[in-house]
Amino acid sequence: MLNLGKLSRRKFLYTGAAAAVGIAVTGADGFLESNHLQVTRLEIPLLRLPERFDGFTIAQLSDFHYEDHFSVVPIRKAVELVNGLHPDLIVLTGDFVTVPMIEFSGRNRSQSAKSAAPCAEILQKLQAPLGKFAVLGNHDASSDSFRVASALREHGIPVLLNRSVPLERGTDRIWLAGIDDVLEGSPTLSAALEKVPSHEPVVLLAHEPDFADEAALSPVDLQLSGHSHGGQIWIPGIGAPWLPPLGRKYPRGLYKLGNLTLYTNIGIGTIRAPIRINCPPEITLITLKALENPKSS
Repeated sequence: MLNLGKLSRRKFLYTGAAAAVGIAVTGADGFLESNHLQVTRLEIPLLRLPERFDGFTIAQLSDFHYEDHFSVVPIRKAVELVNGLHPDLIVLTGDFVTVPMIEFSGRNRSQSAKSAAPCAEILQKLQAPLGKFAVLGNHDASSDSFRVASALREHGIPVLLNRSVPLERGTDRIWLAGIDDVLEGSPTLSAALEKVPSHEPVVLLAHEPDFADEAALSPVDLQLSGHSHGGQIWIPGIGAPWLPPLGRKYPRGLYKLGNLTLYTNIGIGTIRAPIRINCPPEITLITLKALENPKSS
């Protein structure tokens, strides 16, 4: 989610005050909601989707922010729920760890990467026929990206850093691409798409949803993102009191940008305070649907 190392004292106090107000208004409900996962089921039509991928399912999880007391509970529940959904593919869109607020913590940023191993150990139990893949988030990249990525790979979770992999069904093929974190890493979309034939569809994993403005200029059909937590606190009629950089234009849900479809998952874990208000932790189950090209009819 947000770049904590660059968070000002004013913003920290503001978001802390928002969390305190939320706790005062909702009592224990805000804490309880953090553990009550919802499954969002979507059908997403893609114009270039091959026939054999019609009905292909993707489960998306994001923003785990692993720690031993709060987020570990919904992470374990999420693994159980996803396996019960039997998706064809599982994607994990970043922020496995949490970087502390430097102004208020003496911890070294790189020490945060230690949480990647126990998080990956739980996520290793996720099962799908075409596997599970991850990209890094800004917390991962600003702690020790090598250590986080290594922990994921050691637990059977490939990390897509500016690269893509083909997914095949018979003679049909789509591509799963991933970029390094936009805020704290070195993202190169052109490198991620380098091996993709121009006529074959691409599903892009990018932690920050507002990257969709750039992705929409390339041959990307679907972008899956996280980062925003949906604000973590969502006030009806007002929205989120605070959203992070590159998570403000497209903070939650489904968007269409020209030929690109974007979905922003509101995440599993929390930061700043272990509460969620009108933002329950989310599993997204996406079913891809072939959309007939009107020019061919």
